[in-house]
Amino acid sequence: MPSEHMIFAESLAREAGKLLKDEFAKEHRIDFKGAINIVTEVDCLSEQLLIQRIRQRFPRHDIMTEESAGIQTGAAFRWIIDPLDGTTNYAHGYPVFCVSIGLEIAGVIQCGAIFNPISDEMFTAEKDSGAFLNGALLRVSKMRELSQSLLATGFPYDIRESEENNIDNFIALAKKAQAIRRAGSAALDLAYVAAGRFDGFWELKLSPWDTAAGWLMVREAGGMVTDLRGDSYELASPHILASNGTIHRQMIEAIASAMPL
Repeated sequence: MPSEHMIFAESLAREAGKLLKDEFAKEHRIDFKGAINIVTEVDCLSEQLLIQRIRQRFPRHDIMTEESAGIQTGAAFRWIIDPLDGTTNYAHGYPVFCVSIGLEIAGVIQCGAIFNPISDEMFTAEKDSGAFLNGALLRVSKMRELSQSLLATGFPYDIRESEENNIDNFIALAKKAQAIRRAGSAALDLAYVAAGRFDGFWELKLSPWDTAAGWLMVREAGGMVTDLRGDSYELASPHILASNGTIHRQMIEAIASAMPL
């Protein structure tokens, strides 16, 4: 049986997802946090909803979120939330986005929910209890060859200024994989690795709210998550590599040939 926290995370993601879907077709106010990094009023509405619901149910829990300071008191329980992952897609009317919610207890991610309200797909995972899509058990793909693999990635917001922009890695892996997709939502990319839709995913300069739930899902679905060197992944790691496990070493070697780390 899912835990109380898992049930709550799923219901919370679904409620915030409904808000995103209801507001999707409307004209949005867009503010710039950087040259190409944007936030809409719906990001903020979703975040306010999530914080309010968590504070009502678990008033002593900490909250880490993308668009505000959240609540940081040093509590053992910390909710790590992205109220709208895929903001650029959302602002342009491109229907690839989600709500991502992870719960960390004493430094360990214990459960997570990623909800795509457009496709009505609820991805969930709980530590040592498996990963699921709308209640059906998930397993990573069985693909063994990078040359036949479908990968996913993204590019950092400072792509115009920084040399560490993932372009060299993209070129190296594009020449070795069957294909690469860049859909614009890291949380969904990780969920799709867990579901076996992607065989692997990598990205640089993500934040904890991008990866907390998806990281757990990939592992619970039988996959592997490390940094780009193959070392242990932590929420503070500067880059992430997730795969079905069988192509993991091949991806590391391709990335190492492109950008020594």
